Amino acid sequence: MHTPDRLRPPSRTTLGLALAGVMVALLTSACSMQQATCGGGEYPVLAVGSAGSACVPDDEEPPKGYARYPEGKVPEHEGDKWDTYWNTRTLDEKGETIELPDEN
Repeated sequence: MHTPDRLRPPSRTTLGLALAGVMVALLTSACSMQQATCGGGEYPVLAVGSAGSACVPDDEEPPKGYARYPEGKVPEHEGDKWDTYWNTRTLDEKGETIELPDEN
């Protein structure tokens, strides 16, 4: 059996492919690490007339004082577009979007 006197270093292509694979793994895992607004089998609801939200089982209606988020404006993960949007807004008793008062 023949052993080489020295090992060849990996080629640039091999290193580039390995680095690209690591980057793809990191980027795709970052999405899955976002905290979901609610757990499986639940949906988020918004407090009416005030700040706050809760999670309700899929087979139940929102409790008194809460409403479903408007269609297309439902937060899915903490810090996503709609989670940020609803930090400064809520719904009134008529289901209209209103600004929350400043907490100063």
